[in-house]
Amino acid sequence: MTVTKEAIIVLKDFRKEFGQKLVLDKLNMTIRQGEIFGIIGLSGSGKTTILNSIIGFYQPEEGDVLFKDGNDYKSVYKHPLRVNSLFGFASQQASVYPRLTVEENLDHFGSLYNISRKQKHESIQQLLKLTMLEDSRTRLAVNLSGGMQKRLSIACALIHSPKVLILDEPTSDLDPMLRKQTWDLIKRINENGTTVIIASHFLEELEHTCHNMAILHNAQIVATGNPDELKDNFSKNYQIHLETEHADYKQIIASLKAYKNIITNSEVQDNRLILHTPTPDAALHYVLHTLHITKQKLADLYVSKPSLNEVFASLTQEK
Repeated sequence: MTVTKEAIIVLKDFRKEFGQKLVLDKLNMTIRQGEIFGIIGLSGSGKTTILNSIIGFYQPEEGDVLFKDGNDYKSVYKHPLRVNSLFGFASQQASVYPRLTVEENLDHFGSLYNISRKQKHESIQQLLKLTMLEDSRTRLAVNLSGGMQKRLSIACALIHSPKVLILDEPTSDLDPMLRKQTWDLIKRINENGTTVIIASHFLEELEHTCHNMAILHNAQIVATGNPDELKDNFSKNYQIHLETEHADYKQIIASLKAYKNIITNSEVQDNRLILHTPTPDAALHYVLHTLHITKQKLADLYVSKPSLNEVFASLTQEK
């Protein structure tokens, strides 16, 4: 496997077992410097195992994990102290001390690294601002909301200014508003130059956040690429989103059954009719004709590529 110059982490023929269970089988994966990289898969597919392997916590049965250090690539298992200085990790559950304040947590985690008191103080002030916790610096962690605890956990993982930040399900158990705030934070961290690796099951949010991603299934990576590449390569259908004035779609669906070779499927979601087609130009012709003969007034119409959810379902469904 050739290591490209921009690679910051490389998994080479990585194989991991727990007892008699094969969890990861001969994985080869490259994460580029400066990107947000997503790892997605069904529950129990090995996402968290990959993250723990990248930081050297899990030893493989075969293979290696390499990280870029200057101009060289080194094994995470042979250079644990260097990994600790270059990587930051925030687990699914917020890992902070509940009886310490926000600022005390940051100070404690900063003391675990070989950084000066001045550098630690500057990092704390910058992270409080970055994570929007400035006004909560004196609050005990136990009194923070779930979203604030997640942000504090991420801040603690960044206290030593790592080149790589690893996040395991950073938005689990959060409501939609807090999830959005967390994704916005992740984007800001990445814009500051940090490579971010995320394991998450929120596919729609990953689709709009990640530069590249890997899909795990049956202990293997079944696809890699950016979201558009994955959709282009693994789904040939487009979606026509149609909304009419009265949202009465039964007659339209019945009429379009005559064109089943062109319109392969239909469903109604949120007062919209969604039609699936491999040939959107031809399908639009029949849709507009059907609207005319059924005398339905068009309110909205647009064509889109399939969602990442559809691609994921097609790649992970059991044969």
